[in-house]
Amino acid sequence: MTDSPETALSGAGSSAGPSVDPIRYEFGLRLSDSMKEYGPLCVGIDPHRKNLIDWGYSVDPQGAELFAMRMLQAAEGRCAAVKFMMPMFERYGSKGIAALERALYAARQLGMITIVDCMRGGLPTTLSSIADAYLKSDGPLYTDAITLIPYYGFHSLNGLIEDALSQGHGVFIASLTSNPEAANLQTSIRQRGEYEGRTVAYGIARGAQNYNDGYSGMGSVGLVIGATIGHQMDLNGMNPAEFTGPILSPGYGWQGAKGKDLEVVFAGTYHNVLVTAARAIAAYGPDISSLQKKIDEYKTDIQQSFDDMDRRMANGETAEQIAHGIQEGQDAD
Repeated sequence: MTDSPETALSGAGSSAGPSVDPIRYEFGLRLSDSMKEYGPLCVGIDPHRKNLIDWGYSVDPQGAELFAMRMLQAAEGRCAAVKFMMPMFERYGSKGIAALERALYAARQLGMITIVDCMRGGLPTTLSSIADAYLKSDGPLYTDAITLIPYYGFHSLNGLIEDALSQGHGVFIASLTSNPEAANLQTSIRQRGEYEGRTVAYGIARGAQNYNDGYSGMGSVGLVIGATIGHQMDLNGMNPAEFTGPILSPGYGWQGAKGKDLEVVFAGTYHNVLVTAARAIAAYGPDISSLQKKIDEYKTDIQQSFDDMDRRMANGETAEQIAHGIQEGQDAD
């Protein structure tokens, strides 16, 4: 979708990003390389109660750990990254967190890029502890990247983002999430401040993009943008194609998004969208070969959607034409 000057992320009102220091872009580079090698799929590891029961595992820390290890075994060498849903381990208290620590260690030993979906936010003093836990090499939950919630104000995240970048790590900040309840908040118009008159989602995206400006590759400060938000694209005031950091996109599979939905939301983006799928893959476990088959099927479908989008752009279609054409076809169906 082509933005007007009023909505483009690179438009007026943005401030210059930090000076280019290679360590600040290390996560983006590693993730970009992994996506080129393994495709744009991130396998979610969500030991949901139903998944554990369906697999015949106990609904306890041991079951969650066994589930995580089996998903890692299936995903190795088949996806760009894996994402752990923190609350589904946290529910078991200290033993659940210990299970996640061991799963993260196993993923690192396999050479996999890890993301912990911990959805953290808060005051800077609180977030410094989060950085110690997740982003320092001696931290108990050491990972490559985490997810953040910006609703204490984007600038409350600055200290944690700086900690992440200075150590070669990344973050993904919730901007336009896949749950329908979020639309009223995220598409609301800001009443004051730096981005007055623009949407909440726009301000979050612009704040993240500031960290990626000045670097020609994929940055390390990312966004969370759901694959299910196609109907909001005319309301959110932002254009994902203007964003140069990684985009973590939930909603594919279990929540109903398909390949064509990816083309609607991400038309015009350039190989920086990492699509997550978790429960829709886990539904085919615990058999390893069945899990691997589903991972490969999803990866192929997602890649085909992006390849189709690239082909249409190369043939002269604009991102807006692609998105609107697909939406019209979906409405007709």
